[in-house]
Amino acid sequence: MEKHGHGNGDGDDALRRHHAIRVPLTAAAAAPAIEQDSEEHDVSLRQKASKMMSSTMAAYHSKPVSFWSLLALSAGAMLTAFPASSLISRLYYNGGGQSKWILSWSAVAGWPIPALLLLPSYLLLDGASPTWPPPPRLCLWYALLGLLSAADNLMYAWAYAYLPASTASLVAASSLAFSAVFGRIIVKKNNRMGMATVNAIVVITAGVVIVALDSGSDRYPGITGKQYALGFVLDVAGSALHGLIFALSELVFVTYLAGGSGVSSSRFHVVLEQQAAVSLCAFAFTSAGLAVFGEGFGAMRREAAAFTGGGGKAGYVMVLGWSAVTFQVGVLGATGVVYLGSTVLAGVLNAVRVPVTSVAAVICFHDPMSGFKILSLVITVWGFGSYMVGHSGAKKASPDRSRNGREVMS
Repeated sequence: MEKHGHGNGDGDDALRRHHAIRVPLTAAAAAPAIEQDSEEHDVSLRQKASKMMSSTMAAYHSKPVSFWSLLALSAGAMLTAFPASSLISRLYYNGGGQSKWILSWSAVAGWPIPALLLLPSYLLLDGASPTWPPPPRLCLWYALLGLLSAADNLMYAWAYAYLPASTASLVAASSLAFSAVFGRIIVKKNNRMGMATVNAIVVITAGVVIVALDSGSDRYPGITGKQYALGFVLDVAGSALHGLIFALSELVFVTYLAGGSGVSSSRFHVVLEQQAAVSLCAFAFTSAGLAVFGEGFGAMRREAAAFTGGGGKAGYVMVLGWSAVTFQVGVLGATGVVYLGSTVLAGVLNAVRVPVTSVAAVICFHDPMSGFKILSLVITVWGFGSYMVGHSGAKKASPDRSRNGREVMS
């Protein structure tokens, strides 16, 4: 009996101990634990924000103010001049212009603009001196880039002849994918391709496919299905060539023009030199094409006489003149971004102009904006945003890995 009674006592103690374990699970006892978790979460958020600010400030202080000023000016030129150039191309066709060669010629006719900026750059930039005489291989590179630029302009001229400006800009967002691929293949150093880049490529490509599936909703009257398809294909091909030109331009900078100290804002004059030389070569190739394969320079007088875009001949001259100015300013900005940043950064900024151009085209030309195009625009912006978030995260992780590596080695 005693053993039995003793056994019951042990059982009661065990039950009491088991019951005591359950007490902390009440709301009153769990509240401090929840508050502690919340405080730890707030601390971790503050730590992440502090690390982000410190890494941003470290990156800012690693370069002089002139570097960031030139990069901001170059990016701003891309984001304003390229959309304006796209709208002017559409205005040319809406006003009665028909020659793809003339539109291509007007884009590179502004080659004196970067040439005129060279003299002030030599005077204002410390240590700036002309790259003269240029090495023969560098001249060959200028000629090749000029030929590719002439072909690229012609492809875009055909695309804008058959596609609305909003559609053409959405399709041109594929240049980010091509810039990332060509930048990684040709210039590996500054163009890493992580999961964020791959994700952005897939998402933006999906946006382009959506536009292709909705090809019947925004076709201009008089444009056949074959012409629309041709414009779509040439737009994609022009975007691919655009990405290749970015990568080859960066390769030329790294190989011939960066100087012994590498990329420097004090050597920004090489951007103007390259752009002036490449645009001059593109102007020569396009002029020859206009004379031999196009309608000839006499077609400008005929188009000016029949131009209905506003202002008659004066309006026609204004359209071609502003086409030259906006295109040169945009390309000059893109070349500056490639020099100071990378091919991928230029491709990213080239994709950023998509929503600007699309919205402006809807406002100015009343382009149809179907649900598919809105979805494509959202997907394109989403792809760009995911790239920026992933890329900034990778940049923040890289210094941490480097510091860890130095600590282990020390």
